[in-house]
Amino acid sequence: MSVTREVMLEQWERPSFSQRLSHWDRLWMLLVMASSIYIGWWYYADMDSYEIAIQAGSSVALIAWGIYWKPARLFTLAVAALTALALWRYGVDYELRLGDFWLKYFLESQAAFMWMSALYVLATVTYFAALFAQSAFIGQTATALTWCATAMGLTGLLVRWRESYLLGADIGHIPVSNLYEVFILFALITALLYLFYEDRHRTRSMGGFALLVISAAVAFLLWYTFDREAHHIQPLIPALQSYWMKIHVPANFIGYGAFALAAMLGVAYLLQNWIGTRWPSGRLARVLPPLDLLDDVMYKAIALGFAAFTLATILGALWAAEAWGGYWSWDPKETWALIVWLNYAAWLHLRMTKGWRGAPMAWWAVIGLFVTLFAFLGVNMFLSGLHSYGTL
Repeated sequence: MSVTREVMLEQWERPSFSQRLSHWDRLWMLLVMASSIYIGWWYYADMDSYEIAIQAGSSVALIAWGIYWKPARLFTLAVAALTALALWRYGVDYELRLGDFWLKYFLESQAAFMWMSALYVLATVTYFAALFAQSAFIGQTATALTWCATAMGLTGLLVRWRESYLLGADIGHIPVSNLYEVFILFALITALLYLFYEDRHRTRSMGGFALLVISAAVAFLLWYTFDREAHHIQPLIPALQSYWMKIHVPANFIGYGAFALAAMLGVAYLLQNWIGTRWPSGRLARVLPPLDLLDDVMYKAIALGFAAFTLATILGALWAAEAWGGYWSWDPKETWALIVWLNYAAWLHLRMTKGWRGAPMAWWAVIGLFVTLFAFLGVNMFLSGLHSYGTL
């Protein structure tokens, strides 16, 4: 009885959520809400009820993100400031990007993406340099480069959104409509997920491996830009002219980014396991990330990615019901999305119920990325169906 009374007293005396918020937390909430109200008031005439709901939900998510992960606040403010500066320099004339110094070399969407690409590649090299040199300063530089690259990339996407409307009201759309735009989104989400785990675990030893897949996305973007000239803003095709795209695509790419991060950590796990078995006292075995850390973050990334991908699949089914009259049609894209979902559902099931760990699960995470990559790119390239857009 006394134990029960003590537990009840402890729960009664535990501070509420509002009491646990600091003054900075409350200031963050007020700032986001004020900004959301201002944007809603400014663009209210151009928004329907669904878009208002999406904005409100995004504002709540941004508040929660900033409270849960404090570095997100400075990042958000930096991106907001850069975007506001770009929009101010543009005014209502898209052609200003050709003559304005700040737009031409820094803030115009394509310039921002070039900065993003260079900084991500430089961050990848710097992370590996920090790993082998065991230098805290070089590691801090790599982290700063990753944050700057991500800020420039997100600024570029937001500015591109405005640029599409400057080209014409019938052209304007959220920049997640083609391979060029979603590969940028993929790089940004993967980087933010990695930076979160870096901050939570207080280690930069995973950075080089995580940034490798982002650098691969950057290489694709550069090829896609200079060989195919895919960076030009194009009108939306009719199939994508829906508010569902604004929530379905970002949710999907949280999943893709998390799965990609898990796969790269799987590569690091296999490398550390192989080197540690053969040369346990060697330099590489000492500097590579420890196996238990890699296993833990790999599991968390897949769990997060699976939750986001599940949500994206549900949203996609709702979109399909509205667009095509049915929730599921066994279209190749839908079928491969189901394969991806079942693959990671099985991975999590065996991890959580059977306790499977180690190299087999790392191999599975790596192979899972290729399954996901085919569902994302391969279906568009080799198969046809209702989702036959976004081809190379």
